Amino acid sequence: MKKNYVLVAAGLGLVQLALLSTAAQAQDKDTVRVLNGVVVTATRSPKKLSDIGRVVDVITAEDINRAQGKTLPELLNTVPGITFSGANNAPGISSSLFLRGASTGNTLILIDGFPVNDASQIDGSYDLNAFPLDQIERIEILKGSGSTLYGSDAVAGVINIITKHPTGKGIKTNVQLSGGTYNTFKESVGLNGKVNNTGIATNLSNTDSRGFPAATDTTRKGNFRNDDFHQKAVSVNLNQQLSSKLSLTGNFQATRNTGNLPYAAFTDDQAYTYSNTFLLGGIGGKLLLDKGSLQVNLSQNTVLNNYNDPASAANFDLASYQKNTGRITNAEAVFNYSLGKNLDITSGADFKYSSTSQYTTYDTIPKPGNSIGSIYTSLFYKSGIFHMELGGRYNHDSKYGSNETYTVNPSVFVFQRLKIFATAASAYKSPSLYQLSSQYGNPGLKPETTTSYEAGFELELIRNALSFNTVFYKYHTKDVLYFLDEPNPPYGIYENGQVQNDKGFESELKLNLDKITASAYWAYVTGTLTDEKGINTNNLFRRPKNTFGANIYYNFTKSFSGGLNYRYTGDRTDEAFNPVTFASSVVTLKAYSLLDAHLQYTVNTHISLFTDLKNLLDEKYTDWLGYNTSRFNFMAGIRYQIN
Repeated sequence: MKKNYVLVAAGLGLVQLALLSTAAQAQDKDTVRVLNGVVVTATRSPKKLSDIGRVVDVITAEDINRAQGKTLPELLNTVPGITFSGANNAPGISSSLFLRGASTGNTLILIDGFPVNDASQIDGSYDLNAFPLDQIERIEILKGSGSTLYGSDAVAGVINIITKHPTGKGIKTNVQLSGGTYNTFKESVGLNGKVNNTGIATNLSNTDSRGFPAATDTTRKGNFRNDDFHQKAVSVNLNQQLSSKLSLTGNFQATRNTGNLPYAAFTDDQAYTYSNTFLLGGIGGKLLLDKGSLQVNLSQNTVLNNYNDPASAANFDLASYQKNTGRITNAEAVFNYSLGKNLDITSGADFKYSSTSQYTTYDTIPKPGNSIGSIYTSLFYKSGIFHMELGGRYNHDSKYGSNETYTVNPSVFVFQRLKIFATAASAYKSPSLYQLSSQYGNPGLKPETTTSYEAGFELELIRNALSFNTVFYKYHTKDVLYFLDEPNPPYGIYENGQVQNDKGFESELKLNLDKITASAYWAYVTGTLTDEKGINTNNLFRRPKNTFGANIYYNFTKSFSGGLNYRYTGDRTDEAFNPVTFASSVVTLKAYSLLDAHLQYTVNTHISLFTDLKNLLDEKYTDWLGYNTSRFNFMAGIRYQIN
């Protein structure tokens, strides 16, 4: 194991030396500095990265253009601090998002600023397999507690998926066709542009994949079924400029995923099928003021899950079905205003109502629902080199009552190159409707509450070219929800009472020149759970302590470009379950390395070709015990732009 660390660390060191050497030749390049980049998610208003003391990663339109053969989970898996466990499992199989080691459901997902939790799930998490990559323009990732501005679930951070919006005069059309390994084929068509004061951006896509057996066949007889995957998706964004100060927006996303599933780890099922439908609709209005803006949004997020497993030998001849529907209605108003030369305010109010209906062979929930109303304010102070965010939020939940969160975030920006920052904040995660109202539910549950601390810096080593950042963080969560086994029916109940402590760091070196972009990073996280009996366990299942990564992309000519992406995932633990004795044990999963490549050739202004080569070294590895991962595979395609 130590040998692996030495090899990876040495490799990253060589990458850093190469980046320093290349960047030294680029001091006079007229490129946009990293700290001058503008983001919205961190403060709910456009601000330069140099003016905020938070860690924000941005996946740009160019990054997405270079990853058209990947899925969204595969792309997010290249970001430092994110482990998307199961991203390379069989197509369509659920995957688990871990940001800075936090459990699934503790990272808030936004689409165009609208929250998209799944109210039908036990932890409320949203399946990002639902979102085709070709519909996305940009992704902003806020790391660290974000509950003051965003409310429940923004414990480890916020991922804001920004879809393609209308740009440019006139309507343009693009078509993309691709295909690859596992009999995977994808087609998409998009329209984008503005006519007078009306803008429209729409995208239709279809994906079909024969896939491969999701469960591991320990008998090696090869008679497990290929678990296929089919996806149809549509995205529409509308914009209407009513006047120079008032605009209206509307968006709609719909995705339907269908396919086959295994019965469980190591167990095939020839007849198990599923269909999941994801619907999101939103309308909004924005009024520009003399020194700020007022924005009002209303959204409806619905997820319909259907699972059907006819009686067969795989499930002991016991047919089962499951129909879950989760609905979330969200209304919010956000006010941004400049109070003077040195002070800005962001203040808002929101109301969220969640409901679910669940019918299964074994359990029916009688359509429970709950609501959360919140008000919040953050002040952003700037004077010379000093910046400060000071914010607070008050929440009232119809189930558990009231709670508050806070954020204190000072930073300094010196020499026009170095940002030093620290944050002390609190966050929370509300109990899900399943945890409150199922047969195992407990209506007296409280929210999990987290106190977090982080400190770090970002330095421009070479102006306009090379930057380096490091951040250290620590999370303390109390009233952690857990499942308490009981001897009598229903044999368990959800309770509060455990304590989780996580800590770690992330470091990244980034280069951005005219012809070359590159980066190298190292992320470390460890965590301990203290149960209700005071017993401590290292419980970050499926989450590695160490991940390393490096990537490089080069424009060889005006027409031809290509790049490599490397990621090392360290040892992880997983739980093995014995279906006979009902006992579980902890198993260590071995570390692995993945190397991917992307090549792109522009034929002319209308036609471009691309290919993604994934797992170039044909690594055989396990992300989830009992489930297969993809070996060497590729996707290749053509894009046609109609002006």
